[in-house]
Amino acid sequence: MRKLIMWNVMTLDGYFEGSQNWDLSFHQTIWGQELEKFSIDQLKSADYLVFGRVTYEGMAAYWTTAEAETSELEVAKLMNSIPKLVFSKTLKTADWNNTTLISDKAYEKIQQLKSQDGKNMFVFGSANLSETFIQDNLFDEYRIAIAPVVLGTGRPLFKEGLTSNSLSLVSTQPLTTGGVILTYANSKI
Repeated sequence: MRKLIMWNVMTLDGYFEGSQNWDLSFHQTIWGQELEKFSIDQLKSADYLVFGRVTYEGMAAYWTTAEAETSELEVAKLMNSIPKLVFSKTLKTADWNNTTLISDKAYEKIQQLKSQDGKNMFVFGSANLSETFIQDNLFDEYRIAIAPVVLGTGRPLFKEGLTSNSLSLVSTQPLTTGGVILTYANSKI
């Protein structure tokens, strides 16, 4: 059975993005060989990458040109080759390699994919979609990298008003950069 896994980097004070869209400068504070290896291992364990519209557009713009411009060559190749699902009611086309556009019935589509054998599905960023998946209790795991930064303002990863849910700690991985990766299992699934 496939798992749906949230993967995000957030600051110590709970922000996954600064005050502006794509204000992710704090990611650089924890990036290094350990997080790169972790990212590659995650991508190799994925059948699908799952995005909302805003994250999809930003990721597509970056990764479609990143193979030629980045030291993260293996990450770029995986990001471009893995099948992607983008959930959006407003997007009309999705041109990034191996992308399927889904405009409705997100819950049913994810449940269908979770019931099949296969590798993991990862949701990166995608705050609005993640909020929906949290409310619908679809995440099997939460993998959160904590950057040792107090940002003070920005977009919180977990908004007020979400349904309460106790999670079980699966693992912790301290990084030499000062960050830590926390993995929690959803005890309600």
